[in-house]
Amino acid sequence: MTRFIERHPAWALIALVAVALLLWLILAVWPPGLEEAIGRKRVFLNAVLNGITLGSLYFLVASGFTLIFGLMRNVNLAHGSLYLFGGYIGYAISAWTGSWILGFIIAFIAVALVGIALQIIVFRRMEGEDLRQTMVTIGLSIVFADLMLWAFGGDFYQIQTPSWLVGPIELPLVTAVKSSGEAVYLRYPLVRLVIFVAAVVIGIVMWLALNRTRVGMMVRAGVDDRDMLAATGVPIQLVFVAVFALGAGLAGIAGVVGGTFQSLSPGEDTRFLLASLVVVIVGGMGSIPGAALGAVIIGLAEQLGSVYIPTYAIVVTFLIMVLVLALRPQGLLARR
Repeated sequence: MTRFIERHPAWALIALVAVALLLWLILAVWPPGLEEAIGRKRVFLNAVLNGITLGSLYFLVASGFTLIFGLMRNVNLAHGSLYLFGGYIGYAISAWTGSWILGFIIAFIAVALVGIALQIIVFRRMEGEDLRQTMVTIGLSIVFADLMLWAFGGDFYQIQTPSWLVGPIELPLVTAVKSSGEAVYLRYPLVRLVIFVAAVVIGIVMWLALNRTRVGMMVRAGVDDRDMLAATGVPIQLVFVAVFALGAGLAGIAGVVGGTFQSLSPGEDTRFLLASLVVVIVGGMGSIPGAALGAVIIGLAEQLGSVYIPTYAIVVTFLIMVLVLALRPQGLLARR
């Protein structure tokens, strides 16, 4: 990031001004003229928080993708199918048992097992063959999509939010001031905030695991020179299977999250695969902080765009990706 600032000080200044402006719009009391120009502050705050919480969902999907694609150099274009499969499993378990938490656990285990099978059967036989991996996983994603359509049909499903997370919570964000001088505060769904906090915790744990533990050191060393690491006696294939299982399991957890505050339906696998690709490109391959930053940027762009320029909302997302590729092709926070 410091290199980007040194090489592109003008763009860094623009980004800093944009962040400062966003913070002012969130925290300050809007003057009447501003509300007349861009609408009510409540709508803006909801769009911002929706973008951040959507970014947390994108992060959960993209963090698994960046482990598999960015760190292990395995081109897994069936990652979106793992997301949708995890969502369906979470829906089935929560509907059967009534336990939302159990849905997360079973979805993680089931999708992690699928990931292990993919790593052993597919990727281990095609190490370093990016084109073959791409074509095979595209074929697998089509097969998985048809199997899930056969098993679950074409209906929309939504995972029931547990009773202890139902309802809004008041946040210390002023949306308006009454004539009496009393401030009106924003109320926002508790479940989205809890999911956001959980995504932050998962991100911090993953970063610490990759950068501050022996296992993380072996993973990074295995990516750089797996032959040398294997010569030291480290079971490199076992380490890679574990990382692949973790990345796939995170996609399964993301499926349950997505099914809770959005919905599950055919086609969501392609949507979240594309979102993961964009997030990883913007944030940088192999970087957990990069995946977090890219997810927040893309989530905010989608939600703010859908509110203020709905016709061109999708264009904003790809414009951000094009700018990043033009100015910093390796991503904003790519691993060195």
